[in-house]
Amino acid sequence: MSDLEATVVETKTGFHVEGCERISYDFKFLGGVFDVRNSDLADCYQRWGRVLAVMDANIFDIYGEQMQVYFDHYGLALCVHRTMIGEKAKTIDTLLSIVEAMNKFGVIRKEPVLVVGGGLVTDVAGFACAVYRRNTNYIRIPTTLIGLIDASVSIKVAVNYGNYKNRLGAYHAPMKTFLDFNFLRTLPEAQIRNGFAELIKISTCADVETFNLLDTYGEELIATAFGRADGASMEVREVADKINMASIYEMLKLETPNLHEIGLDRVIAYGHTWSPLHELIPDPPLRHGHAISIDMAYSATLANMRGLLSDAEHKRMLDLFSRVGLAMDDPQFTEEVLDRGTKAILRTRDGKLRAAVPSPLGKCVFLNDVSLDEMFAALKRHKDIVKSYPRQGAGIEAHVDASDTGYTLDGVVERKGNDVSHRNGYTQDPAGHYRN
Repeated sequence: MSDLEATVVETKTGFHVEGCERISYDFKFLGGVFDVRNSDLADCYQRWGRVLAVMDANIFDIYGEQMQVYFDHYGLALCVHRTMIGEKAKTIDTLLSIVEAMNKFGVIRKEPVLVVGGGLVTDVAGFACAVYRRNTNYIRIPTTLIGLIDASVSIKVAVNYGNYKNRLGAYHAPMKTFLDFNFLRTLPEAQIRNGFAELIKISTCADVETFNLLDTYGEELIATAFGRADGASMEVREVADKINMASIYEMLKLETPNLHEIGLDRVIAYGHTWSPLHELIPDPPLRHGHAISIDMAYSATLANMRGLLSDAEHKRMLDLFSRVGLAMDDPQFTEEVLDRGTKAILRTRDGKLRAAVPSPLGKCVFLNDVSLDEMFAALKRHKDIVKSYPRQGAGIEAHVDASDTGYTLDGVVERKGNDVSHRNGYTQDPAGHYRN
């Protein structure tokens, strides 16, 4: 929702316009968003008497029946557009399939689309809402750890273009975001680990107390789905809730003054300097959390070489990445990738590198004067260091697999190019959509 205050002043040669747009949206922590005892979501749709939900197909398989019961209970007609979006299918074609569903449904001007899924789904569907009539309302229900603690926090929505992440996008705030961490009960461990990286990101550069909790409880948090799995102790559950609340709040405090990224020195861009290019190079691609972990670990080594991060803190960081199974290196993280990634990010960041690095843990500085020779020297040292770690710095389940939406159906990895695969009566087109 937004209000626009503007002034128009005559000048000698024309007019000068100034506008100030107020952006207002809410987050609500709600355990059991589809529990009929909680009317919060239904209340958002009573005016319309119906709901168009754009949602991840895997999430629909798990929660679709419960959703139907929920909206039936409140007398709301439910229409679901199911989609499977992986990084390779985070494309304009996928966006257009969502626009087609919105058009067929006949979305009314102020009517909010319900978007349910991980960060990939909320990114693409949010962008579809941004471009549909230039501004269509939507409500987000993130279902993955990355979605809950990272993607849902900002108002950025986007699709990939070529091998570049989020090259086409917009800033489009949802009306409301419901944060239900009970979804983590059905999230594969690989995806919990994937989201854990984003928590390391924010805590390393902005919240050392949260980093300390991640360092102490990391393995338990991942093994118990952040305290949501059966048998998890109350202690871990309480620690998880404290971490999640603190991390979301810290990100909001950092993002809210800069929602449209007018300022390009961004603390939460730690780990996102070279990873946007590197993430999509391997086949299959790296999971996002592992891609930024490689970037974060390498950036920490660069900071250590400069004397910005002590040897003890540097080792502590690498030890945490290794213990929780996040990648610190990849064979395709090379000098060429550093060179290409640097050139790409310089364009994105208006000619400056603006590489966020911890200095010390819990705080951040930005590097702009890093030469290629220094980058290459840091890469060589980093690769030498991680050879002494388990798996030589490789991550556990670092690449997308059957648990990632948009890549597989019945365990068969998505094909590339113009191939079309058929599984159980569904047709998968190159954009990653499955249709009867």
